[in-house]
Amino acid sequence: MIEHNLPALQVVIPLVAAPLCVVIRNARAVYGMTFVVAWLTFACAVALFIRVADSGDIVYAMGGWVAPWGIEYRVDQLSGFVLVLVAGMGAVVATWAPRGLAAEVAPSKRHLFWALYLLCLSGLLGIAITGDLFNVFVFLEISALSSYGLIALGGRRKALPAAFRYLIMGTIGATFILIGIGLMYMMTGTLNMADMATRLPVDGHRTVLVAFAFLTVGISLKAALFPLHAWLPDAYAYAPSTVSALLAATATKVSVYILLRFFLSVFGADFAFGGMGVGQILMVLAVVGMFVASAAAIFQGNLKRMLAYSSVAQIGYMVLGISLASTAGLTGGIVHLFNHGLIKGGMFMATGCILLRAGSVERDELAGIGKTMPWTMMAWTLGGLGLIGVPGTAGFVSKWYLLQAALEQGHVWLAVLLLLSSLLAVAYVWRVVEQAYFKKPAGIGVGAREAPLSMLLPTLVVIGLTLFFGFWTDFPAGAAGAAAESLLGGALMGGTS
Repeated sequence: MIEHNLPALQVVIPLVAAPLCVVIRNARAVYGMTFVVAWLTFACAVALFIRVADSGDIVYAMGGWVAPWGIEYRVDQLSGFVLVLVAGMGAVVATWAPRGLAAEVAPSKRHLFWALYLLCLSGLLGIAITGDLFNVFVFLEISALSSYGLIALGGRRKALPAAFRYLIMGTIGATFILIGIGLMYMMTGTLNMADMATRLPVDGHRTVLVAFAFLTVGISLKAALFPLHAWLPDAYAYAPSTVSALLAATATKVSVYILLRFFLSVFGADFAFGGMGVGQILMVLAVVGMFVASAAAIFQGNLKRMLAYSSVAQIGYMVLGISLASTAGLTGGIVHLFNHGLIKGGMFMATGCILLRAGSVERDELAGIGKTMPWTMMAWTLGGLGLIGVPGTAGFVSKWYLLQAALEQGHVWLAVLLLLSSLLAVAYVWRVVEQAYFKKPAGIGVGAREAPLSMLLPTLVVIGLTLFFGFWTDFPAGAAGAAAESLLGGALMGGTS
């Protein structure tokens, strides 16, 4: 019975636990429940991924109402892969969080923090698993509204303006998405994605073209694709470290997932890339974003802002893979979605460790921190190597697939630009490494000490996985390749219930 209802439990468990946090109020009890719920959610995601790999797509009718009349949850190779990333990072970050949270969030607000955390997690998981377009919007807003609250709980003066800017930009993006969904419903009379894929007229109908444009802009804003990224640097920089780690590892990745789902599962590759030519537009924006955001990261003095601009550049790599519309390109984009979630989540966790012990993440104040916090800085540096794409890291695997895809299509110039953009990553990572390891401890770096084990161990596990998946590629690259082949095969296919 439980196994059959796993798709529903994937979302319902954290969704039900969130209001209980507000009712219970006791900070210790609330965290204990959040810890258990987060890991149960991850267990559900792993079980669903294994079932999909063994038996094919899973289709679950909510309340027994079969689609298109009822709401359908659908797990395929792509959504199962994203569920594992989101639930896994949600569980690890929750395990890592308590010590850092004690320094950044007032005790009277911690039960509210964990309630919003679980709501955000539930929303992100719901986006990945639902097969209903309106549910995509609902879950998107659940995750977004809770994210605004989580950022504002940071306590720093700049956290409120950052949350407000995120709210304004996020609302604009959500409005675009809702208008696009409404237009598609008007054309087809259904909200089920699989059903819509068979009914949607893709013969140049003006309403469909407008819906496609609205959805592309709205989702790109949510994904922080350049130049629609203005909300992201402040949101990541001034949020509590727990929130920065969670959002950097999951939120924009889920938005990229939505972009993939709409382009390839609903509209279809022929319409999106052949008829509309969106691949060329995305390719230009991705490449420009890779260079502009990486260049901006070089000149950031705050580690969290630097990593935020780096995320904008890395989103460019994911979108670049989508723009190539080939199996190798999609594989590279999807595997980078997963790998970057691990890398950036681990780096933000390491940055949170530094903030706890040193009291600052301003680069110029961290002279010699590598000598006083050796394990934390080792984790941060290894994550930086993954961003660069050094062989032996997960980041190299992603970029290798993207290089292959570019060369397969004869885009030698694109392969060269990929390599050059990695040199910019070397520059901003090296500036931190130089400060940490090649200068004598001074200022706050002298009094800093190694992070507590409760924070250090989860950080090392996440960074260790980025090295592990740099050598053992069967899971990330294999799952991404299977998802890419399925997506390019056309619209959503039927599965097993």
